[in-house]
Amino acid sequence: MENKYVYKGQDITTDVIMKIEKITRLIAEQKDCDFEKAYRDFLGSKTYTALQNTESLMWAESEEFIVDEYYRERQN
Repeated sequence: MENKYVYKGQDITTDVIMKIEKITRLIAEQKDCDFEKAYRDFLGSKTYTALQNTESLMWAESEEFIVDEYYRERQN
């Protein structure tokens, strides 16, 4: 498997993938929708893009913080 997410030489791929899964579950619960819909919605967000950029350090934030950022983005 290729290391997709690397920060300062450390492979954080598993951490980022697990965080995306947890964030998507939280969004699905809060929106009362299925995982796939929540995932598609999250994929199209700037918050997801920031999470993908390891230099942004978004991946180091809590899932709840990231979900809050996602909803703040959607309000604007």
